[in-house]
Amino acid sequence: MSVNTTDMLSWRVILPFVLTGTIWGSTWFVITGQIDGVPAAWSVFYRFALATPALFCVAFLMKRRLRLTGPEQRLAVLVGLFQFSGNFLFVYHAELYVTSGIVAMMFALLMVPNALFARLFLGETVQGGFIVGSAVAIVGVSFLLIHEWRANPDAGVVGGNVLLGIALAMLGILAASVANVIQANPTGRAVPMVSLLAWAMLYGTSFDLFYAFATAGPPPFPMKPTYWAGIAYLALIGSVVTFPLHYNLVREIGAGRTAYNSILTIAVAMGLSTVFEDYRWTGLTMLGMVLAVLGMVIALRARRQKAIQVEESARLRR
Repeated sequence: MSVNTTDMLSWRVILPFVLTGTIWGSTWFVITGQIDGVPAAWSVFYRFALATPALFCVAFLMKRRLRLTGPEQRLAVLVGLFQFSGNFLFVYHAELYVTSGIVAMMFALLMVPNALFARLFLGETVQGGFIVGSAVAIVGVSFLLIHEWRANPDAGVVGGNVLLGIALAMLGILAASVANVIQANPTGRAVPMVSLLAWAMLYGTSFDLFYAFATAGPPPFPMKPTYWAGIAYLALIGSVVTFPLHYNLVREIGAGRTAYNSILTIAVAMGLSTVFEDYRWTGLTMLGMVLAVLGMVIALRARRQKAIQVEESARLRR
C-alpha cells in the first residue's frame, strides 16, 4: 500500500505514532519501580495477570475468533514462553543492573536477530543496506555500553554487575526475536494476531506464576500505591492499549514506516533516564546515540525498500 504525505500527516497516523512511541518509551523507566524491593519475577506475573483478561476483551471487542486449532494453540504456547516469560523476565532482571534507557537502546537492535532468524528459518533475504545500518547501530550501542560499564564497573544501577545486566538484556532480545519469527510462520499468519497474543500471554503468565513461586517464594503484596499504579500502567496502557494502536498504524502506513517509532521510543526512554536516573552524557555516549539512531534509520530504510519491492512484485503478479 502506498502512502502519501497527506496520509502521513493525518491525525489517525500522527496520534497513534506519537502515543505508541511515547508510551513504550516510558515503560522502560516504569519497570524500575517494579523491581525496587519486589522480586522481578512477581512483578512480571502481576503485570500479565492483569493484562491477559484485558487483551482477551480487546480480541472479543475487535470480533476476532478466540477458538484456536491444535497447531495454533501449540504456537501460542511457544510464543508465550519466549515473549511473555523469557523476554520479560530477562528484561526486568537486566534493569537491576543497567540503566533502563540503555536496555531500551539495546532492544532497538531487535531487528538484527529478527533478520538473522528469518533468514535462517523462513528463507528471507537480507538487504546490503540493512547489514550496513545494523553494523553502524551495533557500534553506537557498544559505545553506550562501554560508558555504562566504565561508570559502574563494580555495581549496577540497583546493585550487582553491569556485564550481567547486559548479558540478561541480550538473552531477552534473543527470546523476543524467537517469538517474533515463530509467529510469522504460516500457522501464525492464519490466526488473528490479537487472539494469538491473548492466548500466548495466558500461557506465558501461567509459566511466570510457576517461576515466581519457584525462585522467589510466596507472592509479596507491596503497600505502595505507586507500585500498583505502575502495574496497571504497564499492563493496561503499555501492553493492551498500545496493541490495537500499533497494528492499526501498521494497517494505515505499513510496517516499514511504523518501525520508525522505535526511534521515538528510544528518545523518550533515554530522556527519562537522564531526568530520573541521573544518566550522564559524555562525548562517547552522544557519539554512540548518533551512530545508533543513524544505523537504525539506514537499516529501516533498507527494510522498507525491500517491502515496497515485494509488494510491487505481488501487484504485478495479480
